[in-house]
Amino acid sequence: MGLLVGLLLAIFVLEEPWSWVVVGLAASWEIAETILVVRWSQRRQAHVGTEALVGRTAVVAADCRPYGQVRVAGELWGARCEGGASAGDEVVVRAVDGLTLVVEPLP
Repeated sequence: MGLLVGLLLAIFVLEEPWSWVVVGLAASWEIAETILVVRWSQRRQAHVGTEALVGRTAVVAADCRPYGQVRVAGELWGARCEGGASAGDEVVVRAVDGLTLVVEPLP
């Protein structure tokens, strides 16, 4: 936007030496703005996939003795809990084995 305003001012309003100054300032502003936006958009890596589930708390939907189902972030997952957990218990996801979550009861 700044470059466009600078170009319009340079073409229609300003005289010769000032037109180049305004165009240069507007171009510098656009470059700085672009660099700022790119850096801001890359400030954090996205956490996606099953690896993002490790460490999250889940609620047991079907008894895990040792296999059952848990609900994590609104999704139903197959789970394995060596210690056993009953429906309604809260567990924490410790690992992902294929499409099965390895969970253990909260202490």
